[in-house]
Amino acid sequence: MSSFELSAGAEGSSVILHVPHSARETPAEVRAGIVLDDVALERELDHIVDAHTAELAERAARLSRVVPWRFVNRLSRLVVDPERFPDGREEMLAVGMGAVYTRTTHREVLRPDDTDPGPLLTRYFHPYARAMTDAVAERLEATGRAVVIDVHSYPSAPLPYELHGEGPRPPVCLGTDPFHTPPGLLAAAREAFGEVGLNSPFSGTYVPLEFYGRDPRVSALMVEIRRDTYMTEPGGPAGPGLDRLAQALAALVDSLG
Repeated sequence: MSSFELSAGAEGSSVILHVPHSARETPAEVRAGIVLDDVALERELDHIVDAHTAELAERAARLSRVVPWRFVNRLSRLVVDPERFPDGREEMLAVGMGAVYTRTTHREVLRPDDTDPGPLLTRYFHPYARAMTDAVAERLEATGRAVVIDVHSYPSAPLPYELHGEGPRPPVCLGTDPFHTPPGLLAAAREAFGEVGLNSPFSGTYVPLEFYGRDPRVSALMVEIRRDTYMTEPGGPAGPGLDRLAQALAALVDSLG
């Protein structure tokens, strides 16, 4: 099983729906390095997984007039988190959540502190990063630009790992980057989703490092959806809110065409 999947969209689409945190799959060889028992691990996955976001992106793609591309992580973020900086500049290292997590959402031990992240980075992180870089490069070659829409969700109440959990928790939080989020993209997201907030409780957005801060043809926006608006927390089934959100995400995709 590949750790990620790129689903082709229309050749003329510049949009990539990126879904990095929707999966629960954690291979046995990775579980072996995790100190939680099976019950505790499943409970942690309930809290940390952006449940149903892959389905959300799929539904939105079906509803879009020009089908976007979709890049979906098929392994849980407890394997590696493909959106973290793999070096010392990652602020989430302060709570044991760099590219390879050593702490849980409740700041309990997930892996020993002396865990060597190298093997997991080599096997999972770097191939994912290369594939996402290639996907963006292909959109640039085909259309002259690439728009990465990062599809996430977050809990209605702060979890202990959050570094900025004291701020507003709107139904939809838009994470932006001063270089890669142009005003038109932000305005389109506001129009599509309605009630939104900016960069609280989570900020920033994902751009492959080859383009990050360098290529203005790559634009990006993070869409963080508060989980109580579409599912039962934590880790429960989706509700009717998922359809409404898929329509909103499709409207955003269509506005970028």
